[in-house]
Amino acid sequence: MHRTGIEDYYITKNNKKLKYGYTTGTCAAAASKAAAMALATGQPLHTVEIDTPKGIHLNLEVQCRILDKGRAECTVIKDSGDDPDVTDGMPVCSVVSLRPDGAVTLDGGEGVGRVTRPGLEQRIGEAAINKVPRQMILKELRAVKDDFDIKEGFHAEIVLPMGRELAKKTFNPRLGIEGGLSVLGTSGIVEPMSETAIIESIRVELKQKRSQGKEFVIITPGNYGADFVKKMIELNDDDVVKCSNYLGITIDILNELEFKEVLFISHIGKFIKVAGGIMNTHSREADGRMEILAANSALAGMERDGVAQIMSCVNTDDGLEVLKSYGLLEKTMEIIGEKINFYINNRSYGKFKTGVIVFSNRHGILCQCGDILKERKNG
Repeated sequence: MHRTGIEDYYITKNNKKLKYGYTTGTCAAAASKAAAMALATGQPLHTVEIDTPKGIHLNLEVQCRILDKGRAECTVIKDSGDDPDVTDGMPVCSVVSLRPDGAVTLDGGEGVGRVTRPGLEQRIGEAAINKVPRQMILKELRAVKDDFDIKEGFHAEIVLPMGRELAKKTFNPRLGIEGGLSVLGTSGIVEPMSETAIIESIRVELKQKRSQGKEFVIITPGNYGADFVKKMIELNDDDVVKCSNYLGITIDILNELEFKEVLFISHIGKFIKVAGGIMNTHSREADGRMEILAANSALAGMERDGVAQIMSCVNTDDGLEVLKSYGLLEKTMEIIGEKINFYINNRSYGKFKTGVIVFSNRHGILCQCGDILKERKNG
């Protein structure tokens, strides 16, 4: 694939160079520009140049054909670089038609999702083409119109042939985007393993729930917590948002959106770190699981040999077995639960009521604490 302009851009993680890619929005803008130019010149293009909002200039291969006198279709293949993106290699098409009224317009076609719930950038019923990609596409169409002094306008229809199927692997169904993918990208460039993209998806989901009037939400790091919620009949799965490893930033977003009550549910393997004040629970950021478990077992009365046994454990479930054998599982987890709740409230400045449930697949619920759970118990 021709990627002039992006080959020299990369980040280094774990001593590996990871290549940048370009977004669905960039592909859609490039395809739209190429289709408009094909209509303006009467000749299909093989490459198209485009500037991204990040300032990187790209020269992309394009498959282009003039359908009839007033329509052209161009396709750019999405390249996500070294980012594990489900849309990597996906064709992004734009069908551009001449408009006699001189207007420049845009819509989504097959494979582009439609918004069915409030809280997103687009209104209900609109195509899920985000603000920056929309601006990029319309800018390129207007530039072609002006450069070639075309009196007619352009209408671009973005088509994602694989969008309907690939959307099943994304957050779109949870966000109320039906029928396909979103056309995304704020910088026009995909940064591999981007934390920004993950955090933004968390923000979007929380913002949507808040716009629907929800003041209560359940936060869990991942699938373990989500599956656990489903088994607890009194909790609504629709209230769940996964925060991945970004607990601290998620709490900041919860404050920003003014949620009133937040229940945190997690496997002990993640939230044991929070008992040590760790707000990014990824292993490359911090571990300390056994150290934190051992230290709190000592506070619960664990003797030196038991502390040493916990420190020698490979995972938290094995550490819990040691606690259980000494009869200190419940007391230690009570201390840990209160510390988790303390650090969450410390990060949130106490702006919302909290509840914390920590569990283990092997031992079930280990601790429950916080104002929300106390009030529900008393109620």
